[in-house]
Parts: sequence; C-alpha cells; structure tokens
Amino acid sequence: MGKLWEALDRQCRVCSRIRLSVGVALLAVVVAAVLMGAGAAGLAWTNSEKFCATTCHEMRDNVYAEFKDTIHDKNRSGVRAICSDCHVPREPGPMLLRKVEATFEIWGKLTGVIDTKEKFEKHRAELAHRVWRRMKTTDSLECRNCHNDAAMDPEKQSDKAKSRHAKGKADGKTCIDCHFGIAHKEPEGPGPQEMKF
Repeated sequence: MGKLWEALDRQCRVCSRIRLSVGVALLAVVVAAVLMGAGAAGLAWTNSEKFCATTCHEMRDNVYAEFKDTIHDKNRSGVRAICSDCHVPREPGPMLLRKVEATFEIWGKLTGVIDTKEKFEKHRAELAHRVWRRMKTTDSLECRNCHNDAAMDPEKQSDKAKSRHAKGKADGKTCIDCHFGIAHKEPEGPGPQEMKF
C-alpha cells in the first residue's frame, strides 16, 4: 500500500491533482459497479429454481419432490411459481434480510441436520413453523407477490371461498393461516392458526 501511495505521489508531480482525483473517482465507480453487478448476479442465482430445488439433495428429494404437480407447479393458467416466489420477498429490503437469514441455514447443510429423508421428517414441523412464523409476521408478503387482493374477482370464487375470505379478513387472518400445505406435505401438529408468538 505504501509503494502504491508513493507511485501516486510521484504521478501527482507530473499531472494535475484534478486529473488524479478524477482517475481515482472513476476507478472507485468501476469497482463499485463490478461489486454491485456481482452481488445482483449472486442474488439472482440464489433465487433460481436450479439453485433452490436441485442443487442439494435435501431440497430435491423432499420439498421439491412434493412441490411437483401441485397447483403452484402445474395449473390451467400456465403461471408457475418457483421456490423463491414463495420463500423470498421481492422488495429489496425484506429480500436482503431473508438472504442474510438464509446464510445461517447453511450451517444445517454443512452439519447434515436434514441430509436423510428420516432426518428431514424429524425436522419438518420445525422448518414449517419457521416459514409460517415469517409469513405471519409479514402478512404473507410472499403470497401477495402473485396474489393481489385488489385484483381478485370475488365473482369467480365459490360462495364458500367468498365467505371464508371475508371471515378471514374480519378475523385478521393472513393467507398462510388457511393456505398452508398447498405446495408441501403438512407436518404433524398445529397449523399456522394455532401458532403463538
């Protein structure tokens, strides 16, 4: 670092300080752009179905296998959700927070917490509760990425669905309170409505 500073100091004698300042500022902008681009590419890659569902056998053999052929995978509209649509918020702040939380989940991968079907089943309720708790805290933000209340046409819902949605709203419920287990096998024990915070 000292040699670099001496070289810059010698250069300053030859060229103006303004030119050097502009050069250093341009270099800083280029470095920042490269870092931001790499960060954005990393975020996009970790949100991909390939990364989430098939990179590790724990997800591929358990929850991704359950997801296949569900309404979120195949439906009459052709709109398909992938892992990140339901498990990662789209807004920058909440998305970055979720990514930071997810880095702590790497420890489970490294230590083999759920590396067999039996271990995964043993931890299924704990894993589901963690997701349900987060979704209840955010008012099912991830669901609302695709399902917008204002865009829903109540006339296309059954009378039963209209009634339940109205009651749920009146009772302060959120999507995950009723629509859990829609893409994955339900764990034994209480559902999201019975969870206490």
